[in-house]
Amino acid sequence: MVDAKASLICLDEETTSDVEPILTKVTKKSLPTPTTILADVLNNDVPTTSTGVGVGNNNSVTLKRAIDDDDVPALLDHTPSYSGNAINGNLPANDRDNAESEPIFRVRSRTAASSTPNYESLDYEVCENMLFQEEQRKSITERFSLRKDIIRWIIFIQIGIITALIACTIDIIIEELSELKYLFLMNSVESNVPKSDITGGDLVVPFLYWILLSVLPVAFGAAMVTYIEPITAGSGIPQVKSYLNGVKIPRIVRIKTLAVKAIGVITSVVGGLAGGKEGPMIHAGAVVAAGISQGKSTTFVKDFRVFKAFRDDHEKRDFVLGGGAAGVSAAFGAPIGGMLFSLEEAASFWNQNLIWRTLVASIISVFTLNIVLSTYHGLNDFTFTGLFNLGKFDQPLKFDYFELPIFMLLGVTGGLLGAAWNSLNTKINGFRKRYIPWKFGKVCEAVVVAMLGVTLACMMIYFINDCRPLGNDPTIHPVQLFCEDNEYNAVAALWFQTPEATVRSLFHDPPGSHKILTLAMFALVYYVLSCATFGLNVSLGVFIPTALVGAAWGRLLAMVTFYLFPETEFLHPGKYALIGAAANLGGVLRMTISLSVILMETTGVETSFFFPLIIALISAKWVGDYFNEGIYDTQIEVNHVPMLPWEPLPQYKGLRAREILSSPVVCIKLRDSAHYIYNVLKKCDHNGFPVVDDVKGVRRSEGRVCGIVLRSQLIVILLKSLYVENSHFWLPNTSIQTFRDVYPRYPSIKSVRKLDDKINYTVDLAMFMNPSPVRVNAHDSVPRIFQIFRALGLRHMLVINNENRIAGIITRRDFIYK
Repeated sequence: MVDAKASLICLDEETTSDVEPILTKVTKKSLPTPTTILADVLNNDVPTTSTGVGVGNNNSVTLKRAIDDDDVPALLDHTPSYSGNAINGNLPANDRDNAESEPIFRVRSRTAASSTPNYESLDYEVCENMLFQEEQRKSITERFSLRKDIIRWIIFIQIGIITALIACTIDIIIEELSELKYLFLMNSVESNVPKSDITGGDLVVPFLYWILLSVLPVAFGAAMVTYIEPITAGSGIPQVKSYLNGVKIPRIVRIKTLAVKAIGVITSVVGGLAGGKEGPMIHAGAVVAAGISQGKSTTFVKDFRVFKAFRDDHEKRDFVLGGGAAGVSAAFGAPIGGMLFSLEEAASFWNQNLIWRTLVASIISVFTLNIVLSTYHGLNDFTFTGLFNLGKFDQPLKFDYFELPIFMLLGVTGGLLGAAWNSLNTKINGFRKRYIPWKFGKVCEAVVVAMLGVTLACMMIYFINDCRPLGNDPTIHPVQLFCEDNEYNAVAALWFQTPEATVRSLFHDPPGSHKILTLAMFALVYYVLSCATFGLNVSLGVFIPTALVGAAWGRLLAMVTFYLFPETEFLHPGKYALIGAAANLGGVLRMTISLSVILMETTGVETSFFFPLIIALISAKWVGDYFNEGIYDTQIEVNHVPMLPWEPLPQYKGLRAREILSSPVVCIKLRDSAHYIYNVLKKCDHNGFPVVDDVKGVRRSEGRVCGIVLRSQLIVILLKSLYVENSHFWLPNTSIQTFRDVYPRYPSIKSVRKLDDKINYTVDLAMFMNPSPVRVNAHDSVPRIFQIFRALGLRHMLVINNENRIAGIITRRDFIYK
């Protein structure tokens, strides 16, 4: 049996969903026999609750008994629910009928359904009902399949173009505003601080200007994210990853989300926060893909009446994956790296055709961005590859084989630093969640972190004397702060530019451009700042600050080694800065193949240098995985998103389906009353209902399975009055498009009027239900069931007995062991 705490969850008629669960610990010896529970029963034969068919179905849970014993199974017994006055075991006739209708349902705590947020699943399984099959038959004669494939390719090309244009717009605005900001600060420093008199320097005025120019954009962006669209906080990669895994994240792919994300990224980067614009570009590409592929906008209530065949979760998932790849490609100018990033880090389902389409979207995105930015920068050879342009090395990077252990040690260092960063960031975010719940407090926190960054930068500039000869400075606006003529301040050069430009400087600065103390303090300060910044209510990515910290300590180690051993000739500081950036990225993100390809495409290094990069990345990943997970997976786990891993958890080995299923199940007869269906939808919020026939009396939960119908389908049926009694009106005009037209924001049951005048109407589900749902036997092993469930992207899996009668149901939460 499972080595864990199991619990029983019962329902009490005197409580509601707003009452907190009451925990009562019971030992194994005092474990009660199946208990009879009172509950309200719907009119006729409707149960009050059911098992968790959707992802979040714990609204009715009010009483919970936890069992502290390792040998107690996690299965829940059940007994019929009775309503009315029972005297000496006798019930009135109507109440006896109700009592025999359906048992009450229990939810197991093994799935943590009562303690996690109410996430829903996406319907990645195609509902192959009669309407869908009729469309498929028509498509053979109309050659619709070929036309649909061509349209699908056109959509992917459009995704690449529009994503690149959005990326160009964001990059140009950031570059223009950042140049104005740092030019103004440089002029302020030049006019307020003596150039060579160290004792007479006064940084107060430039410091106040710097504070002001950082606080204003950060406050504006944080306010937009906090008050308008909170889902845009962070990079958006964990949310997109969860969506592609099959979890419905509310408001993740809306136009308003894209607008707030773009403005938030611009204000955060211009404000000088320790973050980058590359991560949010993945989210932006996903929003673009989801919007274009549907051919309509629910935000603006505008239907363009195109691409109607792609209006379902299964098709949208593939387009969102292509959009994410196009976003990565635009950010780094790496089409192959973008495709690999989507497959390695984001995707949960893919096939060969999807890989080709994703690669085409990535290439089109990079090509479009190359043309636009090259034209903007006045380049005639179209060599501006991406937003994160690290520049090309002047000479090919070479390495000796005795350096491989050094690269491995750098990878180990990156893994340790990355694991510590992830752990510290998780603790900081936990503190935020607990002690800063107010919206205004979140905006103030972002302002405080921005002020802290400016203060630490000014302290470094003021206290560290690092002057270098003018001419070696890679920055656009060198500052002569506290330095002699023909010299520039190397510390100010690190801070008076965007983080991407600083990474480029650390890669390409000639040897001797910085002091050891300068890089040591800069790496330490930026390590802490980036850790405090990631998790704020602002739109920022973690890639740039992580690469910047790694480049700083990688170059620092090369400088220290050269200081100790001046005879060494292989210590190229740019080479070790690149390895350090890769190691730090591997320690935080835990990616290997895609990250190495992205770095190679971004820097233009030779393919022979792939080996040192992959050694550093794999070493960092292995060391980091020993302590914790990558930052994206950590955020998903902290937010209790029910993500399905690639393999079943060890706790499920040796279990059978009967030990994790939920039973009994709310079922609907093949021909059932509209009144019953309406009451079921009103009383429970589940999203899938088995369709049964051969029902004995009114006990639907013991019927023979003939299909499954979704909640959204039932609501559309009731809204459009698709009843048997008036079928001659609606039958000729009803098709699969009837249900696609209301996708993705299906109406709720509240929009359906009470069926007082249609109480005797009947619904025939034969043409609407999915007649071939995935079914498993109660004796099948859980690891095998998990592989089927995940590979097919299921939302519901029916468990049957040897007679094809419903025995229970398995959903996503049943595989999330807590």
